[in-house]
Amino acid sequence: MAQWAAFAADEKKAREVRILDIRGISGVTDYFVICSGTSGTHVRAIADHVEKQLTERGLKIDHVEGYRNGKWVLLDFGDLVIHVMQEDERAFYNLERLWGDAVEVAVRTPAAG
Repeated sequence: MAQWAAFAADEKKAREVRILDIRGISGVTDYFVICSGTSGTHVRAIADHVEKQLTERGLKIDHVEGYRNGKWVLLDFGDLVIHVMQEDERAFYNLERLWGDAVEVAVRTPAAG
């Protein structure tokens, strides 16, 4: 499902879409999908599309944070957490560095497997 989330984000022109496998370093979730949007409107559009695509595939969302503000929207699906951030927020919080021990998973399109 992380691949589907990444693909859905890419469909809405998200920037720098990354998947981190954090199973070995955190009990909170299994995967993070991290991506950027250019504005609050763009971030919300990405988040809306990702949520729609995953719920259509049977995932249930547990929690959403930051939607109104649009600087950093967190979509919590339990084993999968999606972070959609404006570029300045992403640079400041640098989740990739914070979770530097995570394994980065190559993002594939659904057709590629």
